[in-house]
Amino acid sequence: MGPGLQDIYAQGAVAVYFFQKNMLKRHVFALLQNQSFFSQICQPMREVALLLKITGVVVGGAMLMGCFSSSGTNGRQASAQTTTAAGEYQGSLPLGLIRLPEGFRISVFAEGVQNARSMCLSPSGTLFVGTRNLGNVYALRDTNSDGVADLRYTLATGLRMPNGVAFRQGSLYVAEVSRILRFDDIENRLSNPPTPVVVYDRYPTDAHHGWKYIAFGPDGLLYVPVGAPCNICERLDNPLYASITRLDVDHPDKGPEVVQRGVRNTVGFTWHPQTKHLWFTDNGRDMMGDDMPACELNHAPNDGMHFGYPYCHQGDTPDPKFGHKRPCSDFTPPAQKLGPHVAPLGVEFVLSQNWPAEYRNQILIAEHGSWNRSRKIGYRLTLVRLNEAGQCVRYEPFAEGWLQPGDEVWGRPVDLEWLPDGSLLVSDDFADAIYRIYYSPK
Repeated sequence: MGPGLQDIYAQGAVAVYFFQKNMLKRHVFALLQNQSFFSQICQPMREVALLLKITGVVVGGAMLMGCFSSSGTNGRQASAQTTTAAGEYQGSLPLGLIRLPEGFRISVFAEGVQNARSMCLSPSGTLFVGTRNLGNVYALRDTNSDGVADLRYTLATGLRMPNGVAFRQGSLYVAEVSRILRFDDIENRLSNPPTPVVVYDRYPTDAHHGWKYIAFGPDGLLYVPVGAPCNICERLDNPLYASITRLDVDHPDKGPEVVQRGVRNTVGFTWHPQTKHLWFTDNGRDMMGDDMPACELNHAPNDGMHFGYPYCHQGDTPDPKFGHKRPCSDFTPPAQKLGPHVAPLGVEFVLSQNWPAEYRNQILIAEHGSWNRSRKIGYRLTLVRLNEAGQCVRYEPFAEGWLQPGDEVWGRPVDLEWLPDGSLLVSDDFADAIYRIYYSPK
């Protein structure tokens, strides 16, 4: 090992320390202003990754020392990641650790997108990205259609958990904890975003499960979930808690309508491309042990259904505190039990015409990963297969590798979004990245 590489290792070890203290990014950003260090880090990535593994941190922690974007004016940034002519990723994220079915490949659409969470794509190709902890909202553009975002804009800062984003008729809608905001004519104002219009501001203000995924449904209404403001509680004082609501954004004074009840915390939903039925993920309660209860994939063919919370979990398990009040038979069981504490978030039906036919109209789920299980679980994409009757018949991994042996984590998938070319975007709020998964058999 040469002296130069020893210096890199030493500085990397300092970065590891700050990572463990949740302070890494600010220090690494400053460190990367040294261009010689920057260029050296990008090259010997495998060796730096090995160092990080030896020091007991995520193998992919090396991603945090990678090629971050350079700043421009008016919140605009140009992406600094590079690809070869063959489209192979040349940056710092350890994509070689990701295991996919044969013929599928993964690349990076954008990196250095801090706390990237929910996504939505406009018809003209602007990708909007919310955050949960950072308070920012971004817009990304791939202007040369090479599968890599080359323009980046920060549209808003200082918002309260602006996790959810949705696009409609030229306007971007953003969900804070208690408010729905609207940025009008946004694609013509990316470099100079307008002051947002407050569409509605009377959702509950609780931070616990207060971050929201939002999307416009087939009926043209905005669907907005309201999580339970606790791990487990019965809040009869406000019917909005533990529900999925919908809001007529053209007539917001009518207020939200509760569509589904008994939903502890959904951070992802979609509609079947043919039946238009609502499907959504739900995060199961904590503190019932490592293996109980299962998180859920739910199917709501009708409005007004109840999915059990807080009385019944996974369709068949009464809650220790509230289960005596109502039997599980009163509620709709999950369409598919998922792993316990896997934290399922984004969910999409496979729409790509470029993927093998066996995947068409099947369900992909982003599992963010467990936070307090004694052994970690999740941190992957899973596939739920449906039969011709629309019933779930199999639950299997699709993309794995963000969780490494020894419970080392280098990424946490959050949301899924299809691109017109048939590739799938996956956001990651831990690696600060957006991946692109596509089918390209050799």
